[in-house]
Amino acid sequence: MTDRSTPTPRVEKAPFTGSGVALVTPFAAGGGVNEAVLRELVRFHVQGGTDALIINGSTGEASTMSPAEQRRAVEVAVDEAAGRIPIVAGAGGSDTAAVRALAAQAREAGANVLLLSPPPYNKPTQAGIIAHYRAVMDAAGLPLIVYNVPGRTACNILPETIETLAEDGRVVGVKEASGDLSQIAELARRVGERVAIYSGNDDQTVAVMALGGMGIISVLANVAPGDTSRMAKAFLEGDVAEARRLQLVYLPLINALFREPNPMPVKAGVRLLGFDVGPLRLPLTEPSAAALDALRGEMEAMGLLSGAR
Repeated sequence: MTDRSTPTPRVEKAPFTGSGVALVTPFAAGGGVNEAVLRELVRFHVQGGTDALIINGSTGEASTMSPAEQRRAVEVAVDEAAGRIPIVAGAGGSDTAAVRALAAQAREAGANVLLLSPPPYNKPTQAGIIAHYRAVMDAAGLPLIVYNVPGRTACNILPETIETLAEDGRVVGVKEASGDLSQIAELARRVGERVAIYSGNDDQTVAVMALGGMGIISVLANVAPGDTSRMAKAFLEGDVAEARRLQLVYLPLINALFREPNPMPVKAGVRLLGFDVGPLRLPLTEPSAAALDALRGEMEAMGLLSGAR
């Protein structure tokens, strides 16, 4: 018997439901963004069922991209998507003034939503995080998804801090990548009816959605866009059994994608699909032979390479 439960209630101002792909950035061999391949990737995701595109995120190697490159990546994605799915632009950095400039240019480039991580390295207080977010929101003039990723920023945004930020109607979502389900449960208790919560970890998609999440901002979706979206949509529609099945079936591939630091394996995985995404930028290097073999094996097991370009 199919396990069907009450569908998850929708947050009215959710920027998307389902799967937003944390898109890899294709780089040209001589430098700069490979615009032709970026357009191919946008089409691949629009046709493959992805529900939103996240440009200039951690997976997109934004920390190694110049402001001009980040602007152009958003412009190309916006142009190619042509309004079919929303474009979420990532922004982050240790200098609030510089991040304000990135946020303003994301709006000018046509992004629909801003994804903002807290300042890495500085280790601000929760009051400093609030001040940073408010300053960037004022410059952006866009709806905002708060991105909590303490593993990268050494800065954990507490649920009560997000509750304070969510008093501002421009805050429409939270990408939670702390991995702490107890913290995410408290976050859902405080703001779950006001802002959309997204899992920031592919191996916790269903667990976070069980707490009221609206979907996933996903690395896995780079190589499996259709099933990643189906996993989230099944849960939202009350088909918990199907969502759980997809979560568990894809777990070995998820583990392979994170065997070495993201985005090293996933960029190799997108290359295995036939997209010329170019090199990783230092200090990231190509994945080890063992990691690549493991990734290739899991992608083959899931049938993802049979129709590779």
